[in-house]
Amino acid sequence: MDKDKEPGILKKADEFLQIFKKGEEFTRNLLKENEDLRFRIAELEEAHAQGSNAAKIRNYEDHIKMLEDERESLKERFRKVETENRDFAQKYVLVAEENNNLANMYVASYQLHSTLDYEEVLKIVLEIIINLIGAKKFSVMLIDKKLEKLESIASEGIGMDNTAKIPVDKGVIGEVVREGKSYFSDESIHTESEDPAKPIVCISLKIKEHVIGVIAIYSFLNHKTGFSNVDYELFNLLAGHAATAIFSSRLYIRSEREFTTIQNFLELLKGKPTQ
Repeated sequence: MDKDKEPGILKKADEFLQIFKKGEEFTRNLLKENEDLRFRIAELEEAHAQGSNAAKIRNYEDHIKMLEDERESLKERFRKVETENRDFAQKYVLVAEENNNLANMYVASYQLHSTLDYEEVLKIVLEIIINLIGAKKFSVMLIDKKLEKLESIASEGIGMDNTAKIPVDKGVIGEVVREGKSYFSDESIHTESEDPAKPIVCISLKIKEHVIGVIAIYSFLNHKTGFSNVDYELFNLLAGHAATAIFSSRLYIRSEREFTTIQNFLELLKGKPTQ
């Protein structure tokens, strides 16, 4: 082999090796860049996935908040409906109670004017005072103009002798007779008065503006806790209707007696024996 040609071959071999090394380095760089790209792609995919999950989570949170708001709205509406139902129930009870009270007052008023029998009228007055008003001890008194005193005509829980012949100018009763206005004590309804002239409640019995007597109440039944509107209505009913019923029945008795006396006198004039 020629010695002059050997260096040229070596040079070409060296150049080839350099080219091969550059190719190898280029390949490594390419592989590294490719690997970096794969990592970058993986990072981007992960970030995208995380972003998608975050969006889903936000959507879920928004939906949950919407459901919670709707639930609170429904709960608020339910509370309002429940409150309205309670109000309606209370109003229904009040209306039913009022209707019952009106019915009792109607029955009481009807009974007072359903008879002219004096004893029957007094019995009805006593029943109203006991059963509808709840009085325990009381007395019904009429004015004796000649004696200027109040005379007991009916009572409950108290002897008629204890309230008989009370002067019309004495105590609370005298004030009620003079003023014509009913009296209600400031003391507790569960107290009991022992003074015949100073009852807890005193109702004037009036025909128009003319006082003919009083209903004096000295104590109430234990279940009575206070005065309701219907109680005051009953007091007003007794003040007018009871007075009229009592007065009318007394006039009827007197007229019956006078009629019987006149009839007997006429029979006597005719010479006919009376029966």
